[in-house]
Amino acid sequence: MRLRDYQHASESAVLREWQDGTTSTLLVLPTGCGKTIVLASIIRSLYPQKTLVIAHREELIWQAKEKIQHVTGLRVEVEMGEHKASMDRELFRPEADVLVATVQTLCSGGDGGGRLGKLNPDYFGAVIVDEAHHSVTDMYKRILDYMRQNKRLKILGVTATPDRQDEEALGQIYETVAHDYEIIDAIRDGWLVPIQQQMVSIESLDFSKIRTKSGDLNGTDLAEVMESEKNLHGIAGATIDICGDQRGIGFASSVNHAQILAEIFNRHRPGMASCVSAKTDKEKRKQIIRQFANGDIQFLWNCGVFTEGFDDSGVAVISMARPTKSRALYAQMAGRATRPHESIAHHLNEAPEAVLRRAMIARSCKPSCLLLDFVGNSGTHKLITSADILGGNVSEEAVKEAVQMMLRTGRPQKVAELLEEKEKEIEERKKQAEARKAKIIVPVKFKSESVDPFDMLQLRPAVQRGWDQGKVLGEGSKRLLRNAMGIDPDKLDYAKGMQLVKEFYRRKENKLATMGQVKWLKKFNLDINMSFDQARACMDALKQNHWRGLPTGFDPAHATQLESPPPRPQRNTQPEIDDVPF
Repeated sequence: MRLRDYQHASESAVLREWQDGTTSTLLVLPTGCGKTIVLASIIRSLYPQKTLVIAHREELIWQAKEKIQHVTGLRVEVEMGEHKASMDRELFRPEADVLVATVQTLCSGGDGGGRLGKLNPDYFGAVIVDEAHHSVTDMYKRILDYMRQNKRLKILGVTATPDRQDEEALGQIYETVAHDYEIIDAIRDGWLVPIQQQMVSIESLDFSKIRTKSGDLNGTDLAEVMESEKNLHGIAGATIDICGDQRGIGFASSVNHAQILAEIFNRHRPGMASCVSAKTDKEKRKQIIRQFANGDIQFLWNCGVFTEGFDDSGVAVISMARPTKSRALYAQMAGRATRPHESIAHHLNEAPEAVLRRAMIARSCKPSCLLLDFVGNSGTHKLITSADILGGNVSEEAVKEAVQMMLRTGRPQKVAELLEEKEKEIEERKKQAEARKAKIIVPVKFKSESVDPFDMLQLRPAVQRGWDQGKVLGEGSKRLLRNAMGIDPDKLDYAKGMQLVKEFYRRKENKLATMGQVKWLKKFNLDINMSFDQARACMDALKQNHWRGLPTGFDPAHATQLESPPPRPQRNTQPEIDDVPF
């Protein structure tokens, strides 16, 4: 199976971290971007070493087994509940190449007495933690500590969009973040559909007295507010009016809340909605999901069932009747709608450029998805919106201004574009402020060759994340920045330094123009993302034309060289510059 560019970059980054001596690293990859495909490719590269994959939900376990087995052809077995993997009981060695297990099963039976104690860590090359934002809990830590008895063991955590509250804790478990490819990156690259957000104001909604428990809204308090008569009908009526005939999923604050909302929907239009909860019989749940997939049911309400392991590319609307302070939870709920429709999904792999993929999505039967948030008096709570999950590498100021605009308008907003617009406005305000300050400084004539590497490489500087707190660049990264890129590493924080290091490797792996070439390409307004060979041809042509620009007839896209260099003007009496360092 051929990996997409970002999947290949993710795998390469993880393997590079391990090769450089890092034992534990984190991979951020959004829902709908094939994280299990990446994991399978990494597992295949580790063979014949065995791999342990751990997760906390049954749906995730079976999905992982099926996809890993399909991609790698390796023997994959499950350790979960009544399912027991084939094992050499004397050596404590699993017979399968890959063992997929739930944390609950491994930790059952008390400290050291459960199934975890029946595994010999020395037989494993790696442990992969799915939904790694959960790995800050005691059960995950216990498993990782036990497996780390093997000093050669490699650990990989994979998550979609982690909660900012968890980031610093994740930084204590994982030494590095190998690759951070977030939802907004996937949307820009044409792999996920654009997100539109609509804030629906409901006057009777009041979250101000709800307590906080474990970093999120207290479930009992929230259910009491959301299940009041006025709020129920406000949420149901607005969702029905806005979604039209589009298929959607609603996330409720309790099982009772989900059941009542489904009933209200069906009063408006009989048979329109159904409800699924953890208490729903498994066969009944499968039947409801089939009816939904076939279009017999338009809207599915649930409470915590579809946050993970549910994939239906026809979902176009998400009704967020379960407000949250958790970025990770909101991202999981939103991720149920961001997949492109199945009618075009496989064709996206054939499109070589992001602009073509975005155009294909725009012309499809699902050009975007819509998230409905219900707002009222939030009190001191900072509730998550789509701006938060799309703003991983955007300033908090831009996120705040985007949310304020969405609240003011009450209309659907293209969130990624709105964040981009707000970021540009903030940058422009900062430039204007700096320009005003410059007017009161006595001008001094000087020549400076310093350049902004982010501007040159067309990168938005990374925002320092929680897992980067207190970290410093290693000596190897500093040498690379200083010697290979001509950048002073002491002027960069850890996040920005690692961003430039990863860009260096990305350009090298894809055989793109080097940093030195980029400086000259930028001076002549040429594409900095051309290949190394094309850049070298451009540099030769510029030199032949005495650095006045590319000669007429030269095509940078195809590196078409002129048959002979243009004659040098006789009037030029200055000594020739043999070469320009780049």
